[in-house]
Amino acid sequence: MFHFFKINERGSTISRECLAGIVTFMSMAYIVCVQPQIMSGTMFNVITGADAAALVTTTCLVSAIGCVLMGLWANYPLGLAPGMGANIFVVLTLFPACIAVTGQHKHPEAWSLALGVVLISGILFALLSFLNLRKYLVEAISPSLRSGMSAGIGLFIALIGLQHAEVIVCKNNFYVLGLLSEPAPLVFLTGLIVTVSLHTLNVRGSILYGIVASSLLSFCFGKIVPVYPFGFPADPRPVVAQIDILGVFHYLHELFPPLLILVFMAIFDTLGTVVGVGTRAGLIKNNQFPDIEKVFAVDATATVIGAVGGHSTVTAYVESVTGVESGGRTGLTALVTAICFLLTMFCSPCILMIAAYRPITASALVIVGALMLQSAMNIDWNDFSESVPAFLLMIGIPFSYSIADGLIIGLLVYPLIKIFSGRRRQVSWILYVLMIVLAFYVVFLKSTL
Repeated sequence: MFHFFKINERGSTISRECLAGIVTFMSMAYIVCVQPQIMSGTMFNVITGADAAALVTTTCLVSAIGCVLMGLWANYPLGLAPGMGANIFVVLTLFPACIAVTGQHKHPEAWSLALGVVLISGILFALLSFLNLRKYLVEAISPSLRSGMSAGIGLFIALIGLQHAEVIVCKNNFYVLGLLSEPAPLVFLTGLIVTVSLHTLNVRGSILYGIVASSLLSFCFGKIVPVYPFGFPADPRPVVAQIDILGVFHYLHELFPPLLILVFMAIFDTLGTVVGVGTRAGLIKNNQFPDIEKVFAVDATATVIGAVGGHSTVTAYVESVTGVESGGRTGLTALVTAICFLLTMFCSPCILMIAAYRPITASALVIVGALMLQSAMNIDWNDFSESVPAFLLMIGIPFSYSIADGLIIGLLVYPLIKIFSGRRRQVSWILYVLMIVLAFYVVFLKSTL
């Protein structure tokens, strides 16, 4: 084991790796409650046709498989699970687009088509990684735009959390402050205060503890009914292999833009996580991350497996840094995280109870949004040709209530500003091609979806 995982070489021990794996899981565990809410559509009052109980089982399974691949193939202390941001994009943007092209009353067919898009995005991601073409796509998007993308998704996730907490409510097409004395805001504020306080005190798993605190208060308010927390995992078959790949090629001209956006999101999510966690772990040497292509290949493979399991893009989690700070340096950390996910399947009654009341997980969404917003510091605010497109992209996502629409705004404006400011050579030809494709989509296709 020491030789395979290079534990001694990376200055770690088995006990330290096991502890780091548990800490990583505790930091990621909120996704087991949140993902079924999102993918079943209950978080947004949308009918996707996916069974929430089955999604709990497959969330644990695909996360565990992803962690095992990361541990055994790439040998890095990164936990994987369905990513925040991509899951919301699938339900609020991709799924409605699939409904539009398949027919307004064909929800099962539309959901299968959406999962087909996710699967193909994973295959494209894999091809880009194996053929070493990923770097050209990454270099085509400026660091400011990439940072604006992450920050905008963070704002969007936080907005959704505040809405679910009823801290912000929509009245007459305007967002206003809700009644903070109602149970939902109180449940949210309890979870938020507990999470932030514990995080400030460097307590691992603070988000999970915040969810537990919110659950206890929800019980006091009579919003949830306690259940026996343990039970056999729900049957995953209702959501497994419900994929329409041929339909994606049939409707490719309508679905190509969201497919492209999913690929972009997967690449930049993984890149940001790898750089952040790798830096903390001391794994980046001479500005190089050894075997980074293996990490990307694992992410891509996990996304394909996730789509088969009824999920959105599976990606490495930035929360893995908590495990790194606890001493994790090798793939053994990821394997322990995988075991924790597998054991969690037997807590599905408790997870479904928590997921039944949206304010319980609202604080987790706001905290994740705040973490993602930190990337705004990397925008070059002194260069208007960089900062203004990044800013438009960042605010466009929450204001349009669509990740895709926000990205389109930024990716269309950026090349145009560079052209008219005499800096056209700063823009890659790839981005010019992307601008033309997105412009065609906006003018000729978007109005029909």
